[in-house]
Amino acid sequence: MKGVKMIVCSLIIMVMFALSGCWDTRDINHRVMPVVLGISMEGEKYKVYLQIPLPQKDTIQTKIVTGVGETINEIVDDISTNMESSVDLLHVKVIVIDRHFAEEGTKDLIAGIMRSRDVSSKAMVAICDDDIEQFFWSMEKNTSPQGTSLLDFFEKNAGWDPQIALTRVWQVYRSIHSYTRDVAIPMLRRGETTLVEHVGSGVIKNGRMVEQIDNNETLLYNAFNGESTQGKIEVTNKGSVLILGNKMDYTSNVKDDTPFLRSKISLNVMILETKGSPSRKMIEKELEKILSDRLNNMNKKLQESEADILGLGQLFRKEIPRMDLEDWRSKYFRELSTDFIVDVKIRNSGNLKGPK
Repeated sequence: MKGVKMIVCSLIIMVMFALSGCWDTRDINHRVMPVVLGISMEGEKYKVYLQIPLPQKDTIQTKIVTGVGETINEIVDDISTNMESSVDLLHVKVIVIDRHFAEEGTKDLIAGIMRSRDVSSKAMVAICDDDIEQFFWSMEKNTSPQGTSLLDFFEKNAGWDPQIALTRVWQVYRSIHSYTRDVAIPMLRRGETTLVEHVGSGVIKNGRMVEQIDNNETLLYNAFNGESTQGKIEVTNKGSVLILGNKMDYTSNVKDDTPFLRSKISLNVMILETKGSPSRKMIEKELEKILSDRLNNMNKKLQESEADILGLGQLFRKEIPRMDLEDWRSKYFRELSTDFIVDVKIRNSGNLKGPK
């Protein structure tokens, strides 16, 4: 009998240990899953905005919940304590950072997100060029019933446009720890007739916003990162074209500690609209001049701010000794001599006949 009792007791103990592993699980019905996370600073503390979808009968509504604290995790824990459900940040798809916070520096924030893994490193990052509190209250008021309008803004199969930078948390983290690559983050504000308005991109160096580029310059930034297909470009006084494809070729070398880069951007385009009767050659040449001037002006702006969002330093990692790569932004990039060549070929004139 004692042997049987021992076996039964052992089985009970084993079952207790097995059940103890699930003590902290929560039913999905008792969890709230924000899709947008907003972050600003109030003095020395973080202020967090959570856009939470709330399923209702035959629809979904959204609610904005806020909190203030020393860390993001502390704020989320406090919000969970005051709500009837636990907050789960793993489903956050977009992180919106206040512009003033971005200019002060987000290095600690990004490091904390990567360290805790409470938020996916694949979440999109954007900068709010507006009063962030009004921005979120506006979203609560005007967001569609699906509650995913801001997410759709960055989805390629929804509202994304090639003039919008696509930057994720892990890319910002990588740039902070890279000597030769910085990033651009899209900047948004409340729209007058739309939910949001895209106003360009913030140039991020070492986790801090140091410069701003406009929509047309962001298109070139995307071209260097292979994102610029199907992008519309206006041609002054001649009409507009649609990019069908692009190709980049580079030649780089360093002579007497001075780097030189020759870059050729080849674009295949289709004519969308014309003003008057310009020839194909006229449109190609004017577009080449517009883009080359725009690219040179943007690069000059980036060199002055020592922020290499085009990743040009990646092309010189073999020419520059590793011990000197730390000086890429402050020394080599500022002295970089560039020759940007833009080659435009019209592959399609649409349904219109060209001039004879």
